[in-house]
Amino acid sequence: MSRSGSSKVATKASRVIAAVVVGALATMLGACSSDKPKAVPTAAGAVLPNPLTGIVPSPAGPVIAVKVDDTAPGRPSLGVDRADVIYIEEVEGGLTRMLAVFASAKPDVRAVRSLRPSDPELLGQYGKIIVVASGGGRSALRILDASTLHAVINDRGQVGFRRDPSRPAPYNVVSNLTTVSAAVKGDGVRDVGFTWAAAGPQLAAAKAAEKVSTVVGSTPVTFVWDQKKARYVRTVNGRPIVTAGGAPVAKPNVLVQFCKIAPDPSDRDVNKNPTMFTKTIGSGPVVLFRGGKRIPGTWSRPGLDAPTTYRDAAGKPLLFAPGGTFVALVRRGAPA
Repeated sequence: MSRSGSSKVATKASRVIAAVVVGALATMLGACSSDKPKAVPTAAGAVLPNPLTGIVPSPAGPVIAVKVDDTAPGRPSLGVDRADVIYIEEVEGGLTRMLAVFASAKPDVRAVRSLRPSDPELLGQYGKIIVVASGGGRSALRILDASTLHAVINDRGQVGFRRDPSRPAPYNVVSNLTTVSAAVKGDGVRDVGFTWAAAGPQLAAAKAAEKVSTVVGSTPVTFVWDQKKARYVRTVNGRPIVTAGGAPVAKPNVLVQFCKIAPDPSDRDVNKNPTMFTKTIGSGPVVLFRGGKRIPGTWSRPGLDAPTTYRDAAGKPLLFAPGGTFVALVRRGAPA
């Protein structure tokens, strides 16, 4: 399942609260994805949940992170709604991009865009996974090639890419993750710090938060709680973001993570704007939004291959609702 072996299996199991194994959640997973991952049994025959979603069963095959456009010309996206975790990060000129992490499903994904120098640091906690991108600046690719990640880059003529003739360049690059998964060896799922629970004491005292509003760079990033779907739906100008297939881009959790973000003069865009380097090793405040509630806490991560620890104000693990997560990586002082 992952490079960690049976000792890591026990660690994963201890982080996941038994309440996640409920029939309704299994039904929700089936509705969200036609790709049914294989169960990964322990030595005793028990089936573990996916540590990236908290839902049974844990998927087989490699984890794939894809750099995806996050601007109006790149919408509607393709396949992003099926990611387990979606990071929203600042790049240059105040704009944002997504880094979507896939384990439960391996769909076609569009619009694949270029990497940034801080991406290998963020993804180091996932292990030796596959990273898919259209390309990257000289600095970004040098850092990527020096890392333990498995790079699959369109500009290098690697496997699984095609151009969508209905979309203008550079917003037309598509990656077939099923093809990539079959051709490239990479680590499977492992614990990156999420603790899952269908319910928990933190919700009882939490303040209501049916809308999440923050800023990544200079880009407003908003989500609205949909009680029927039991998910936060990402919105732009008050309208839900939907994929090319009409599915809303939505998750049960939104985590606003406050990070140190600074210009990286080694990587600039065509207009000579420096890209922004987001530090995801270190510590800082977070706010978790789930169930229409707001729960403040902290995050910490000591090193490149270490998971991120999320705790509430009392120092106990933050409890995420099973089903996946948005993580907005914002500057300290941004609204949440």
